Amino acid sequence: MFGIPVPRYALVIREVPYQQLDYFIEEEDFVEVHGMRFFKPFVEKPVDADNHSIMIYYPSSAGGGMKELFRKVGNRSSEFHPDVRRVRREGSYIYEEFMPTGGTDVKVYTVGPEYAHAEARKSPVVDGVVMRNPDGKEDNEEFMCMRRCCWWVGLKQKTRLGELAAAFVCESVVWKVRYPVLLSPAEKEMARDVCIAFSQAVCGFDLLRSQGRSYVCDVNGWSFVKNSYKYYDDSACVLRKMLLDAKAPHLSSVVPPTLPWKVNELTQPSEPLTREPLTRQGSGINGTFGQSEELRCVIAVIRHGDRTPKQKVKLKTKLKSAVQLQDLLDATRMLVPRTSFVAREVIDMRSDRLLDMQKLLWSITPILTSLFNDNNNQAYPSKLDSDSEAEDVDHAEKLRQVKVVLEEGGHFSGIYRKVQLKPLKWIKVTKGNGEIEEQPVEALMILKYGGVLTHAGRKQAEELGRYFRNKMYPGEGTGLLRLHSTYRHDLKIYSSDEGRVQMSAAAFAKGLLDLEGQLTPILVSLVSKDSSMLDGLENASFEMDEAKARLNEIITCKATTSDSNGSSEFPWTVDGAGLPPNASELLSTLVKLTKKVTEQVRLLAKDENEKLTERNLYDIIPPYDQANALGKTNIDVDRIAAGLPCGSEGFLLMYARWKKLETDLYNERKELEDILTELLHVHRRYDITQIPDVYDSCKYDLLHNAHLNLEGLDELFKVAQMLADGVIPNEYGINPKQKLKIGAKVARRLLGKLLIDLRNTREEAINVIKNNEDLSLSEKIKKDAEAKSKLFHKNDEIDQDDDDDKETKYRLDPKYANVKTPDRHVRTRLYFTSESHIHSLMNVLRYCNLDESLQEEEGLVCHSALERLSKTKELDYMSHIVLRMFENTEVALEDPKRYRIELTYSRGADLSPLEKKGSECTLHQEHTLPIMGPERLQQIGSYLTLETMENMIRPFAMPAEDFPPTPAGFSGYFSKSVLDRLVNLWPFHRQFSNLGK
Repeated sequence: MFGIPVPRYALVIREVPYQQLDYFIEEEDFVEVHGMRFFKPFVEKPVDADNHSIMIYYPSSAGGGMKELFRKVGNRSSEFHPDVRRVRREGSYIYEEFMPTGGTDVKVYTVGPEYAHAEARKSPVVDGVVMRNPDGKEDNEEFMCMRRCCWWVGLKQKTRLGELAAAFVCESVVWKVRYPVLLSPAEKEMARDVCIAFSQAVCGFDLLRSQGRSYVCDVNGWSFVKNSYKYYDDSACVLRKMLLDAKAPHLSSVVPPTLPWKVNELTQPSEPLTREPLTRQGSGINGTFGQSEELRCVIAVIRHGDRTPKQKVKLKTKLKSAVQLQDLLDATRMLVPRTSFVAREVIDMRSDRLLDMQKLLWSITPILTSLFNDNNNQAYPSKLDSDSEAEDVDHAEKLRQVKVVLEEGGHFSGIYRKVQLKPLKWIKVTKGNGEIEEQPVEALMILKYGGVLTHAGRKQAEELGRYFRNKMYPGEGTGLLRLHSTYRHDLKIYSSDEGRVQMSAAAFAKGLLDLEGQLTPILVSLVSKDSSMLDGLENASFEMDEAKARLNEIITCKATTSDSNGSSEFPWTVDGAGLPPNASELLSTLVKLTKKVTEQVRLLAKDENEKLTERNLYDIIPPYDQANALGKTNIDVDRIAAGLPCGSEGFLLMYARWKKLETDLYNERKELEDILTELLHVHRRYDITQIPDVYDSCKYDLLHNAHLNLEGLDELFKVAQMLADGVIPNEYGINPKQKLKIGAKVARRLLGKLLIDLRNTREEAINVIKNNEDLSLSEKIKKDAEAKSKLFHKNDEIDQDDDDDKETKYRLDPKYANVKTPDRHVRTRLYFTSESHIHSLMNVLRYCNLDESLQEEEGLVCHSALERLSKTKELDYMSHIVLRMFENTEVALEDPKRYRIELTYSRGADLSPLEKKGSECTLHQEHTLPIMGPERLQQIGSYLTLETMENMIRPFAMPAEDFPPTPAGFSGYFSKSVLDRLVNLWPFHRQFSNLGK
């Protein structure tokens, strides 16, 4: 459009409201206009320019809903509607591709085609809150209105005005939410083109910076800046020149290009000298290193918050009719975006859409009907006569469980629920044309659900974000927000593919940046998924199976850890360190108490099951409820008062959870066989991999369902905790060397990314120093003289290396931003993941010096920290590992001590719900465990250089050249296409560096 880059768009024109259009198609997660498809999130704008109601629709995979953008009403400019999922049809609209900008927009103001002023602001897409100063004005509007009047009438009392300006800015500096930023050459050309295309000399437009490119999304009419004295002074000169050229050209060359009182005036008032620089370290967690250090980088790897227990149902279809199974497979196949069904293919889908689950429910209804009729009287029998009868009842219970899960469409949203169909048996069928085709006659259906971020998990994540804002960055919390709003805080947030992890990341961002509102807009705007880096254990599956086999031997065969290789001085080096000495006896107690709790839940579920069987099997799934789907923000007071489980889990699913634990933990059918093989020390009736799940369920019910008063649950938790404290850490390696091997395989890509982050931060800091040194004093004087001789300027003189800067960098305008240190820059990288990656990363950090190539080196983790880690019960919800890099500006660039690394960790919400503390009442009222504070991994006063850190980690990290190049700028939550994901698996273009990340 006029050569101006704009987001991809399409027009839908209706002559009358609700007119049916052949070229417009709407599905649940996309719209199609004239064959052009727009997947959610997308933007919907009215064609009528006077209608400022703009909608952004979000995909089901992020929770769905819609955010409405509108002109400021009070202190808000947007509002989120979680239940709105369909687009408007009462008028004509523009549909536009959503451009992720990292939560920041740029407003550009032109005065003629040769002048442009740009300011960064928080995007209304994120939370829609308008920041105002203490007087209720937005962006210091009161003072700027006064100044505008002054220079229009030619006020001569310039000295007093300058004093007022400095005083006002000093008083309201932390409330200022728009900062001048530099425009790239391409953006300056866009400003010129907009001004010419609309024939509007004085106008404003919105600029979106996304994935290394810039786009114009909105052009306004006569528009002025509200908070920049520099803009008004420049505008006065430009407008005066335009008027003189038109009406008195003979005076145009006579009048000086600058205002008379601006000749000897400073370009900006200074910041208060008493303000302590935000990034100055002074004294830190690991000791005092002087005021010469500045924070350059914060990297954190964080586990998700409190969640509901994860569940999995494996259901082997038992059908007499192959047609019924084929219908089931066909119905499920329609839910998968594939054109053909390949023989023996595993259908693996994440149910992003509620309609998908409804179709699947309809497809299994005939199966449920027949089995319910056959087995309804055996729903919860207390005694079974045969193995076959037990299998039939178990099958009926699983089908009933599947139906309940699918019916609760609001509770299990797409990012939390997954279905897999795996064909098991096939028959050959001759088709009409004589061809032979294989068709499935039996399949295994696996339904994964649960693991939903609870209201407590959301609260934990937000609180940790606020803690980071106030404590992790030296200086006050408002300083971080100031850095972020001025393009001096380079923030990127990554998440694994799990829904609880994504929502934890969004809640953390909400607390870190002091945002408001629902999590879905924050998730889409600020969080980028990277499952290849933060998901999966496949690379270390063989080693982990070995560790679990050895662990099973130690526990079930009553083997002692002292027989293994180890040292009494370093008890954590022993095989199976942390296991209780009486683990075998505790295991039998665990089984007994699990049965006791399961029986109590069975009785509670009996009434609910009777109600379920009375319902019509073909009932429609309840309407989508996003508040349930994404985890409630508050406790279910009404459900608790009614004696129901907290959250949306009913008694039937609660019983299914406990019954599965009881069955999987101890197999009674193998008891007789084990008696015969006891002499061989082969005990197959216990499955120790279920111990963490039992502990997980106990802790969840003690925290969220204590009002149910399950007898024996307290004792069961204590036994499960003693076993889990030993089992969980040893699942990731039975001894330090195996822990290091497994950790290096699981966290290889993440470790490589951390080294890239540290390297890029160092290179960026060095480049800033060199650029400042290259600009000599004579060059500065020359440039200032040239600037004063120019009549028209559009910030070119403050962007000295734009033409040479090939990488897209968005920077603060250093002359007019009222910022004392415009070159200061802090990089923050946040990686949200699961327990496995936290353990793996920690094991590499603590045992990296055990590698053959590093055995002569001192470890990264000190001896006292190794002792504390060996006694750490678990790396619980919101546990995290933090790396902070500081630069000592008084040390030479080539000195290794120029950059220092600080390592800390937190055990997360590692507090027993049974502990008696002063906050016990609050704990049970809010169902939320507090997060433990940071602990040192280094000795106080120790100095870990960046060079040492790189040398110790590099043997276990993915090389930088194996990371594919990515576009500069924020990648965005939904920016990766299928092709991009394939590219991530293909190490190409090794000569490029990964500066974009």
